[in-house]
Amino acid sequence: MTTPAATQQLFSYGTLQQAEVQLATFGRLLDGQPDTLPGYRLAQLAIDDAHVVATSGKTHHPIVSRSGDPASSVAGAVLALTAEELRQADRYEVAAYRRARVTLASGTQAWAYVDARDALP
Repeated sequence: MTTPAATQQLFSYGTLQQAEVQLATFGRLLDGQPDTLPGYRLAQLAIDDAHVVATSGKTHHPIVSRSGDPASSVAGAVLALTAEELRQADRYEVAAYRRARVTLASGTQAWAYVDARDALP
C-alpha cells in the first residue's frame, strides 16, 4: 500500500506535535518544520473529552486566539499531512477549536486550530 503524498500544511502549537498523539491520530509520525504564528496569543483550555485526554495525557491543551498585537506570536511547527489526515485531526480536536487558514512568519499558508470564539476573518 502506498501512502498518498502530503498535500496539506497544518500549524501545530500543541498536542498534535506529540509523537503519541500523532501515532494515535494518524498512525504515523509527521514531518514538521519550526515556524511561528504572528498576531496570536496562547492560553490554556480545559479538555473534558475523555478520549482526547487519554490520547494526549493532558487535561489542559493550549489554544490560540487573535491578540490584536502584531508583535505577539506563538511558536510551533508546520506539519505535512494528507487531506485524510487533516480530517482525522478535525476529529481529534474538540468543539472549542475551529480550523482556520493562517499566514505564518515564514510566509507559509497553513491550517491552524484557533479558538472557535474568534471572529472569522
